[in-house]
Formats: sequence, structure tokens, C-alpha cells
Amino acid sequence: MIPTVTLYTRLGCHLCDDAKAVLDAVRAEHPFELAVVDIDQEPALRARYTNDVPVIAVGGRTAFKYRLTADALLARLRRDETQEP
Repeated sequence: MIPTVTLYTRLGCHLCDDAKAVLDAVRAEHPFELAVVDIDQEPALRARYTNDVPVIAVGGRTAFKYRLTADALLARLRRDETQEP
């Protein structure tokens, strides 16, 4: 099963741009579905994440905030793969 990774982001966020670049690089080597969500398009998400972007969720659970490394993401994806039934 291919995992889903969600990037909660907003326009003009340089940390979000950095996180997206890491996600794209890792995705080229280790496939996963990527959903990019602009928090400013949904009031509930804007209220929840306004000071916290980027937030990266793996399999629907928050995994990273603010900064992301390729090694940390790969480790998380591999850990989740070994825990699947």
C-alpha cells in the first residue's frame, strides 16, 4: 500500500517551499501519494495551523512541523511500512 503524505502549506512560506522540495526529492526515490493543502483556503485549517506551517502528516498523523529532512522522512515512511498488517 502506498502511503499518503499531506503537506499543509500556504503561499509565501519559505519553510513550506523547503519542505515541498524535500518531499519531491524523496518521492522520486520512494513512492508515496502527496496531497498539498493550502490552509488559507479552509478557515478551520487556517485557524488550526496558521502559526505552524509547514505541517507534514504521514498516513493522516502529524509527523513533522517546520523543518523536514529526507532522512527523517524516509525513516518515518519505512517505519510505517513495517507496522502495516
